[in-house]
Amino acid sequence: MGEKVSRFEDLEVWKEGMRLATKIYRALNACRDYGLRDQMQRAAVSIPSNIAEGYERNTNKDFIHFLYIAKGSCGEENGDRRREYGDRRTGKTDIGER
Repeated sequence: MGEKVSRFEDLEVWKEGMRLATKIYRALNACRDYGLRDQMQRAAVSIPSNIAEGYERNTNKDFIHFLYIAKGSCGEENGDRRREYGDRRTGKTDIGER
């Protein structure tokens, strides 16, 4: 299996969450829709924050619980982004289109 991780900063999922949060902060820096910008930035920051908090609780049960919260924040950010900017993978602008 994998190596024992002694700090949440060594978790690849936390690192990826930090990269995402940084990317979203930069991308939305000039956004004038302050409500959308703030919501997306809060959701993005919530991802690595919840991973770190769960890890620091020192129980598997708590860690898993906070990973689910982080997963929910991923869905929130992804939904906001798709609603506002469309689904670039399919070219559809309305997320309801299939």
